[in-house]
Amino acid sequence: MKVLSIDTSNLVMGIALLDDTKVIGEVITNLKKNHSVRVMPAIEQLLKECDVRPNELNKIVVAKGPGSYTGVRIGVTIAKTLAWTLNIPLVGVSSLEVLAANGRYFDGMISPLFDARRGQVYTGLYSYSSDGLLVSQKEDAIILLKDWLSDLKGNNTQTLFIGNDLELHKAVIEEELGELALFASYTSNNPRPSELALIGLSKDEEEVHSFVPNYIRLAEAEANWLATNK
Repeated sequence: MKVLSIDTSNLVMGIALLDDTKVIGEVITNLKKNHSVRVMPAIEQLLKECDVRPNELNKIVVAKGPGSYTGVRIGVTIAKTLAWTLNIPLVGVSSLEVLAANGRYFDGMISPLFDARRGQVYTGLYSYSSDGLLVSQKEDAIILLKDWLSDLKGNNTQTLFIGNDLELHKAVIEEELGELALFASYTSNNPRPSELALIGLSKDEEEVHSFVPNYIRLAEAEANWLATNK
């Protein structure tokens, strides 16, 4: 089975190609550049380098958010278009779950983190089971960082924090949690599209036309429009 995965939900752009139990190609960049003009050429180049034609693909897996509203929309739109055009299954995976997968060998709780501004973060709580499966312990949410840390402190369990936005919040995390907080190496802060593809293999397929991103909260413009037009 050949699986193409796509993640543009944040600054990191990730494209991977799995063939059964082998990662045959993976592209990751962490650059402040426009995903909309880079993703399709990256997919085309990866398929070409791996000698795989689009009609040989069996499944599309996409990071469905949360994250950058524009970034999430770009990835989901491309994934839906490819799945519909090629008539193959589509699977969506939490962008936070993909990032949490980088804590595979940590024996404790894992808190992937994206900055959500105004003192808030997108985060969730994950851990690996004894049989190597990534399990959600607390549902993904947008929450004030101090409230999240207060919840974690009550658990009295070491937590590994992962994400490229850690530097924005590291001082507060250390102050609130002390030795209960551990931080992943910066080499683990980029979500890996190969992990996205692997997680997607065990998820239920989605109906292409009704599939929507998971922003967790409304975009500001949408929220303002709804408030004005109640």
